[in-house]
Amino acid sequence: MKINEIFYSIQGEGNWTGLPNIFIRTSGCNLRCSYCDTKYAYDTFKEIKIIKIIDEIRKYNCKKVCITGGEPLLQKDMIKLVDELIKNNYNVSIETNGSIDIKPISNKKLVMISLDVKCPSSNMAEKMLYQNLLYLKKKDQLKFIIGDIKDYSFAKAIIINNKIGCSIFFQPVAGTDPRKLANWIIKDNLNVKLGLQIQKILWQNRRGT
Repeated sequence: MKINEIFYSIQGEGNWTGLPNIFIRTSGCNLRCSYCDTKYAYDTFKEIKIIKIIDEIRKYNCKKVCITGGEPLLQKDMIKLVDELIKNNYNVSIETNGSIDIKPISNKKLVMISLDVKCPSSNMAEKMLYQNLLYLKKKDQLKFIIGDIKDYSFAKAIIINNKIGCSIFFQPVAGTDPRKLANWIIKDNLNVKLGLQIQKILWQNRRGT
């Protein structure tokens, strides 16, 4: 598999915020979001066999694994990796960008899908596969990265017009004032969670965190 990095840190986003996680970052992405903070994962990687990945993560005293990218679902052996992690008693989160069909992994009990829907300021909103919303379950999470009021209105319309059965996070684009987003959520009394990237609060943009 094409692996950019493997590291152990605190999860900064979503349902597992604040919990230690092992992170497996794959290489390669089919999107080019305007605010991307992991451009180094576009094409830098080492080819690592699944058995070696399992050996590498065993040295950490942790059973939560976050597979991120890049875009993990571009990896042809992703299902095999997930199955091997489950066999070794890991709980798995897969962070995916919303443009690739999640149905093949949606029924795996020990996998939490963290699905992005890209808003207009990403310049990738037209790439979204909205049928993915149908496959989200209570254990999963849906995330919108909000840069401005246009993004907020876009995201609000999606959650109002679709039956979403999982946690929903509205997360400000890094560098924007999170208080604006908080005030919009309060004003509309939206049943969403304000997400802040605590890894950036702790370590800024340092890699491996």
